[in-house]
Amino acid sequence: MGIKSTNIVWQKTNVSREDREKLLNQKGILIWFTGLSGSGKSTVATMLEKKLHDMGKLTYLLDGDNVRHGLNSDLGFSKEDRIENIRRIAEISKLFVDSGVITITTFISPFIKDREAVRNLLKEDFVEVYVDCPIEVCEKRDPKGIYKKARKGEIKNFTGIDSPYEPPVNPEITVQTHKNSLEECVGQIIDCLELE
Repeated sequence: MGIKSTNIVWQKTNVSREDREKLLNQKGILIWFTGLSGSGKSTVATMLEKKLHDMGKLTYLLDGDNVRHGLNSDLGFSKEDRIENIRRIAEISKLFVDSGVITITTFISPFIKDREAVRNLLKEDFVEVYVDCPIEVCEKRDPKGIYKKARKGEIKNFTGIDSPYEPPVNPEITVQTHKNSLEECVGQIIDCLELE
């Protein structure tokens, strides 16, 4: 990447994370959705965000495509760019969590090492949700028409086709969108979260 910052010092503020969480009456956490394209990450996360909002929780959803429209618009889909994409999202997520917000992310995040780096950064504030769905089902859904393009060779480095997806080894939560309804998947996640 570019030139590293030098001569910088972390600026302390007068309002702590605990102060913000007390004001919001909630604990900031990161709910990290991972899974293949078309597995249902965004669909489940969007409904989860709405349910949490209806429960009076302050949330923010960082969607993979949305983030690539702005913050990460300079990144492609090479392995190096995917790693940097996740690194940046982790840092942004950490700031959101520090603000007391229940932060929800939907990124394929195909590499275990990258997800572990996020876990190490967020520590106990990290909740990994694996949206487990067979690639055959994801391809049938193909909401963006990208599996067809990848199969034709029009998209290179496509996760599950010519770039690997490494499923989580021990996620906090696993949902199966090909076996359970949207409501069931969201209910399962809410049941697993320890919300104050």
